[in-house]
Amino acid sequence: MKHWRHEKDAQGLVWLTFDRAGESTNTFSKEAIAELSQALDEIAKLSPKGMIVRSAKSAFAAGADVEEFTRFASPEEALAFVRSGWDVLQKLRDLPFPSTAMVNGFCMGGGLELALACRHIVALDDPATRFAFPEVMLGIAPVWHGVQWLPKKIGPVAAMDMLLTGKTIDAQRAKRMRLADQCVPLRILENTARMVTLEAPAPKPLPLMQRLMLGPLRGMVVSQAKKQVARRAKREHYPAPYAILELWQKYDGDPFAVPSGEPCSINALFDHPTTRSLIRIFFLQEKMKSLGKGGAEAKHVHVVGAGVMGGDIAAICAMRGITVTLQDTSPERIAPAIQRAAKLFERRLRDPRRVRDALDRMIPDVNGEGAARADIIIEAIFENLPAKRELFAKLEAAAKPGAVLASNTSSLKLADISADFKDPSRLVGIHFFNPVPQMMLVEIVSAANTNAVAAKKAAAFVRQIDKLPLPVKDSPGFLVNRVLGPYMQQAFRMLDEGVKPETIDRAMEDFGMPMGPVELADTVGLDICLAAGKALAKKGSDGEQPDAPQILLNKVALGHLGRKTSQGIYRYENGKAVKGQPDAYGKDMVDALVDPYLAEAKAVVAEGVVADADLADAGLIFGTGFAPFRGGPLHYAAQKK
Repeated sequence: MKHWRHEKDAQGLVWLTFDRAGESTNTFSKEAIAELSQALDEIAKLSPKGMIVRSAKSAFAAGADVEEFTRFASPEEALAFVRSGWDVLQKLRDLPFPSTAMVNGFCMGGGLELALACRHIVALDDPATRFAFPEVMLGIAPVWHGVQWLPKKIGPVAAMDMLLTGKTIDAQRAKRMRLADQCVPLRILENTARMVTLEAPAPKPLPLMQRLMLGPLRGMVVSQAKKQVARRAKREHYPAPYAILELWQKYDGDPFAVPSGEPCSINALFDHPTTRSLIRIFFLQEKMKSLGKGGAEAKHVHVVGAGVMGGDIAAICAMRGITVTLQDTSPERIAPAIQRAAKLFERRLRDPRRVRDALDRMIPDVNGEGAARADIIIEAIFENLPAKRELFAKLEAAAKPGAVLASNTSSLKLADISADFKDPSRLVGIHFFNPVPQMMLVEIVSAANTNAVAAKKAAAFVRQIDKLPLPVKDSPGFLVNRVLGPYMQQAFRMLDEGVKPETIDRAMEDFGMPMGPVELADTVGLDICLAAGKALAKKGSDGEQPDAPQILLNKVALGHLGRKTSQGIYRYENGKAVKGQPDAYGKDMVDALVDPYLAEAKAVVAEGVVADADLADAGLIFGTGFAPFRGGPLHYAAQKK
């Protein structure tokens, strides 16, 4: 066999190892599924005391091979692939002896279904161990028994939360949720898997209420879940979560019991345009990830500027295991960043020991001594050219050879910042977006003379902290802010003309944007929008200054800057916009808002600011939230013709 091997040990246990040939990750191809079926037949003939399924790679297993998945010539071929996975995992579940999945690293999609087919799951207690069903994010459902088995394992409420969102859970939470039987450190992982398999403890029954929710109260669970899904996604845009609920409610997760015409059928999901768009986005994301391969990992990052951006950049680095020194002019300016980081760590890491370790890696550094030791130095101070030049004169002198010197600037040209450098080629832009913990995209900015090695190191660093690098040329607004500019300007012009902000935002939310442009402006800050608009806009009617929207000028003059002042275009209570009812709108309004966005996206590609239309689509999906079900703005524009 190419992908599986098995051996029986002295205690009568069989160890079945998944090692997908020629790949860094275990995924399920047709061949790998067929071999698993063959391996299970051979193991059954050995009559072992039990079997442990493990991985030879740094992670347990992902799901189906998406690349092979996209090459199916017809829905029937896809259905046959689903059937093969369904059958082989049922064969594993039906083995007459105990089986245990020994999970290390990520366990996703079909990998999690493989684990659920085993009677027991033992998980490695490590931050890299993650469980998830991400199929919904590809517009499909986990139909190798995932919808059928997960609710029975952990209860339907927790199961639907995983199935309908694609969210990941760590090993410790998996243990608390009853998904994993044990969560143990590496030194006792194999022995724990061995003992659990030999002892084969009977599973504890679900609490009574959870059992009722699997039976007579199933309709109530589905009803509540549908309400939650409807707040995030419309059925016509994202059918998969609704299909998962109906598949579970009506058919107990069995895709082969569903008539082909039903919306929750495999054929209906495979044929839906959203599925094609989401799979396209998956490959765009993989393309961006590949741009960060090949660089050495940064061990020490030095961040200058402990404001919201700089402090959050430092926190993300510390959370990802990197030592960070955070520099500002006084301890009092650094303290709020540390406090925000502590809340972030508690929310994301949960384990008090991991929270403590992350905080230990985040070191206040008023004197900037960490700059001399850092592999990556990131400037994140206010947008003032003389101040940045003065700072970088000190940083360049202090930095060790080979260290990356980076600016988080969003509006200044790298060529201007590096004008006084001894070696201007060292400067690269690493442009994060606010809020840093949530935004996946990071623009890697190269000026005409930026050293390609420095840009490559910057991209590798971005992947190291689990974000998506997008190489862009040093040009006003780069990609994201430049494309957003005309879109936001058009929204402000409509406000000047008397259109209600609620109507503008509703039109764009219905189009598929995660947030309307007016609320987005309030979130960014109206003062920042005004400054960015002046920097990016073409000259105004006087031939010199750009014409700023009057409502924007008025609001900034009054100090009504948006969410941060509790008053902008909207009023904010407890951080939420207080909105009235929108008016009716038509296609003309949607086109008037979207067309400037699309035109600027085309211009950015034509000018070579990004390498190609695919990367522009990826950057604008992950940087502006452009409706994912539409496959990206340029993809949408091409379909629109």
